[in-house]
Amino acid sequence: MHFVLARPESAHAHSAAPRASAGNKHAASFSSLRDKVYRRIESFDLAPDLGADIGSRRWFRGLGTFVGLSIVALAFWPDFAPLEAASPLPEDASIRSEYRSQMIMPLGLGADSGRRMGPTDLVRPLAQAPERPQLQMLATLGRGDSLDRTLRRAGVGGDEADLVASLISGAVPLEELEPGTQIDITLGRRPEPGATRPLEKLSFRARFDLELKVDRLDEAGPLNLTRRIIRVDETPLRIRGTVGDSLYRSARAAGAPTSAVQAYLKALGEQLDVQRDVRATDTFDIIVSHRRAATGERQAGQLLFAGLERGSRGALQLMRWGSEGDFFDADGIGEERGGLMAPVPGRMSSSFGMRRHPILGYKRMHSGVDFKASYGTPIVAVTDGRVTGAGRMGGCGNAVRIRHANGIDTRYCHMSRVAVDRGASVRRGQVIGYVGSTGLSTGPHLHYEMYNGGRAINPASVSFVTRKQLSGAELERFRSTLSSLRSVEEGAALADLSPTSDEAASEEPEREIDKLDRPRPIG
Repeated sequence: MHFVLARPESAHAHSAAPRASAGNKHAASFSSLRDKVYRRIESFDLAPDLGADIGSRRWFRGLGTFVGLSIVALAFWPDFAPLEAASPLPEDASIRSEYRSQMIMPLGLGADSGRRMGPTDLVRPLAQAPERPQLQMLATLGRGDSLDRTLRRAGVGGDEADLVASLISGAVPLEELEPGTQIDITLGRRPEPGATRPLEKLSFRARFDLELKVDRLDEAGPLNLTRRIIRVDETPLRIRGTVGDSLYRSARAAGAPTSAVQAYLKALGEQLDVQRDVRATDTFDIIVSHRRAATGERQAGQLLFAGLERGSRGALQLMRWGSEGDFFDADGIGEERGGLMAPVPGRMSSSFGMRRHPILGYKRMHSGVDFKASYGTPIVAVTDGRVTGAGRMGGCGNAVRIRHANGIDTRYCHMSRVAVDRGASVRRGQVIGYVGSTGLSTGPHLHYEMYNGGRAINPASVSFVTRKQLSGAELERFRSTLSSLRSVEEGAALADLSPTSDEAASEEPEREIDKLDRPRPIG
């Protein structure tokens, strides 16, 4: 028998042939896909020549590509700001303090650095360090503080502080010393180590017209109080000028204090419309209380006179008068107040008339109006009057009743708290209570009623004017004061007071060395 054996190599060759053909197919498909992608990208034509076919769609597409690439380039543009180099000198306060601790200069200035000298080879400890023979300081009286506590904090001994307070109280009540008063204090040498420095002298301005000084006639003598009365002139300061583009800015430019200008505009606003009735050619006239001391200090006070000259349209003259500081015109007629104030800032939520009561459930007369307001909102009097009732008033809850002029009464109901007492006089806008929900009420609100001769009326229908009128001897005094005030010369209060013969004799002679500090004129 004959057998034919097949080669193993031929078997491998037959099995490898299909795998090779499959690999070729994959390579061919990838090459074909790549060629298609390249041809697709080439067909986009993203960067055409901008020098050809200007104005065509292809040219605008290329322009868009150019602008986009420019924006990207500018976004990644580097910063060419200069680099800051380190300073060769120390700029930190702690580093400078370390440098100064190695110097002798701080010791020469009285150890102003608060540190010992650096431990170098030149430093030798002293058995006893000398101290300053005197300490001079400036203490300030704080709000709510007392004079003796201020002196103790400054280093004055307790017994001397009490003695100084007792001496000063004999010249001026201590409670009248204003916060911010500055006190010059000089303390002497300690009698022994660890002891309190004695007070050598002390001086301060107790009032605008009074300076007090406490010192010793000799080193071991008792403390004495010296009063120095300062001459003060109270000529009012008168400022006049043209209104121009802005009344406020023109008055401030003329030298009027801010508070006086604000009070002036408020006084004018009660008599006319400042925006509409004041013209650029009008002349403002402001007189402010003013004090100038012989020592050179000046102090401006409140507005005394508000005038406005308007040519043919007449002049407006208002002067402050009375303990309440109201302004009256030249005829003695005070401030006019038109209409009534709203008792609360909220909106009206229920009107006057018949309605179904939210709690009782049946229709009844709603003899007032309701204002929507949150709990605790302040309630104010709509105009001047006298409180005739304050407290619990049945379904009205906590309430206040006020009697006004011409038989008008008002009542404010459902308060959470009453802020006035029966019999008290109240002014327009004064707080009389706070919004609540007492009595027959479904929530916080104000029920406001008005009566005329005891009959309920609709509060929304009433609008009246209240004003004051001077008469008799008071009117004569008012006119005399107004005439005297208007006779003040413009700017007369700005001149320096000439020293009297006594003041000139008491002045210390000027030293030649002090004349060097004078400013020299430029020729």
